[in-house]
Amino acid sequence: MEGDFIKLNKWLTPLSWIYGAVVSVRNTLFDNGVLKSRSFDIPVISVGNITVGGSGKTPHSEYLIDLLRKEFKVAVLSRGYKRKTHGYRLAGVETTMPQIGDEPYQMHRKFPDAYVAVDANRCHGIDRLTTDEETKDTQVVVLDDAFQHRYVKPGLNILLVDYHRLIIYDELLPVGRLREPKKGKDRADIVIVTKCPKDTKPMGFRVLQRAMNLYPYQELYFTTMEQMPLTPMFAEGKPLKETEHLPNVMLLSGIASPQQIVEDMKDKCASITPMHFRDHHQYTKSDAEAINMQYKMMKKPAIIITTEKDATRLENLPNLSAEVRAAMYVQPIRVTFMQDDEKRFNERIKSYVRKNQRDGYVAKETDNAVSARRSEPADNSNNTGERTRTISF
Repeated sequence: MEGDFIKLNKWLTPLSWIYGAVVSVRNTLFDNGVLKSRSFDIPVISVGNITVGGSGKTPHSEYLIDLLRKEFKVAVLSRGYKRKTHGYRLAGVETTMPQIGDEPYQMHRKFPDAYVAVDANRCHGIDRLTTDEETKDTQVVVLDDAFQHRYVKPGLNILLVDYHRLIIYDELLPVGRLREPKKGKDRADIVIVTKCPKDTKPMGFRVLQRAMNLYPYQELYFTTMEQMPLTPMFAEGKPLKETEHLPNVMLLSGIASPQQIVEDMKDKCASITPMHFRDHHQYTKSDAEAINMQYKMMKKPAIIITTEKDATRLENLPNLSAEVRAAMYVQPIRVTFMQDDEKRFNERIKSYVRKNQRDGYVAKETDNAVSARRSEPADNSNNTGERTRTISF
């Protein structure tokens, strides 16, 4: 059920109050114009969340890239979390994972026709993408994990909410995993509840819609993660038949929320042996020895399944045994929209990008125009007590 992965550390409540006060002051400074948000004369789509990790940002960013790349020149800009470089860096043919981070590297490999860049200063990164000679033909920028990066004012703000960690049940860090108060969701133009069970009933969607308590200007969608056929990680591996029932499985992951993968896998294999590491974990030689040992102890036949993100950090890991390399498979996933909403979402995204091209017929919207479009007075945009909320289905 929704919210079933939430664990709260109530004894840390005083620290949560302090953290919440600091974040609220920062947001107030942006809301009142003391700290400035910058708009750009190019479509900018932000994809992010208000929780720490695990809501499906990368798969949804990849969905947008794949949707738009056939019609527009797409650039992706990420912070490049845990990379070994600094400043602005554009991914190229010889770029390695440590130079840009695991998630940007994954997107770069999957979509070589899109520009992928990293820069902690998102404004500077957009400036470089739109003015540098090699990337100045960029027509739309997808900001990965940028919901809290308020120095950029995106034209379209997409907030992702994990079905298993609904923000309405969560609390601020360090009690829960919220990066900012729940009312931060009011900045979103589109809210997507991700990782929904495939068997969610219409009543379940209606309950979620009421629970999210969105404003009239906000669109709500529901997505699920579809597992694609397993692919061998290394050349030593053999392809599996799609209909083949899986043997004993070691689930190897260094992601924020591995629970859903376990749930999705448990009915497809004889047994699951989880081997979980921290999100963005950088695998070491000692980790390789531990993986070798764990696999050696498993009942055979057995395979190892890992995520696409982990694959970027495992592919050059030394000391993996020959039998481990032959048994290791990658589990690709893709986003699927529920309630037959894919067409509606796709048209919403494409319409925004088409109408806001630098050489298009619609000029860049001002902040006041955005407020008017949302049917709310600009000076009431942060007064949550005075706006009427409506729920439709």
